[in-house]
Amino acid sequence: MDPLIITVAPVGGEVMPDQTPYLPVTPAQLGATARAIRAAGASIVHVHCRNDDGSNTHDVERFRQAYEAIREASDLIIQFSTGGAIGMTPAERAAPLALRPEMATLTCGSVNFGDDIFENSFPIMRGIAAKIAEHGVTPELEIFDLGHLSNAKRLASEGAIRLPAHVDFVLGVPGALEASVEHLVDCVRALPPGCTWTVAGIGRMQLTLAAVAVAMGGHVRVGLEDNLYYSKGRLATNEELVARVVRIAEELGRPVATPSQARDLLGIRSLSAA
Repeated sequence: MDPLIITVAPVGGEVMPDQTPYLPVTPAQLGATARAIRAAGASIVHVHCRNDDGSNTHDVERFRQAYEAIREASDLIIQFSTGGAIGMTPAERAAPLALRPEMATLTCGSVNFGDDIFENSFPIMRGIAAKIAEHGVTPELEIFDLGHLSNAKRLASEGAIRLPAHVDFVLGVPGALEASVEHLVDCVRALPPGCTWTVAGIGRMQLTLAAVAVAMGGHVRVGLEDNLYYSKGRLATNEELVARVVRIAEELGRPVATPSQARDLLGIRSLSAA
């Protein structure tokens, strides 16, 4: 098997600081988190940004500050979210791509998101995909339901994206595909040939799906965006969640990828912020 790529989503767009004291809100906190998760074994950091009060922002300057803090602290692959937060416009969501991170996410379809709707119509997807291509950024396709893989294939047939690509299965969001081993297997079987994949299990399924992905030859995303707890009633830190996956990989005899190895596996050429 290829070395295991561990992605960390340390903050996300939904968790608020009053839910956990370990949420990195400021650029300086994101830098400190990057240093800690790199030491624990992570290869990629998935970046959302917050204002100092914890509210969501896609302000380009805030992303620049976060980028610089992470890069000063680590050699992690920096992956920007283009999902942002519910209610942001597509233009807002895509704006930080001008900083030319190494990777960025592209959500491949609309989905119920709790009581809200995370809108990703084909015009929205095409527009964000065009910005990703314009700035030479490597996409990660975010898949919340099996139908999103069909959408990705349609986008590829139109020339909006290229396949094979790196795919992230986000399983367990309320309103989307439930997190289960069976559903993960179905998703992997439906992948277009040549794609690499990772799984982000939401909540208590993060650990189970991470262990299964390690054994299946896939890759893993962990972090407070997806799961606040290390065990029942005990809040986690981002680096603890990484370290646990590293131990699982070690027990199964699978090496963990450095950021440099992950770049090679994903075909990423290093980019600098504008």
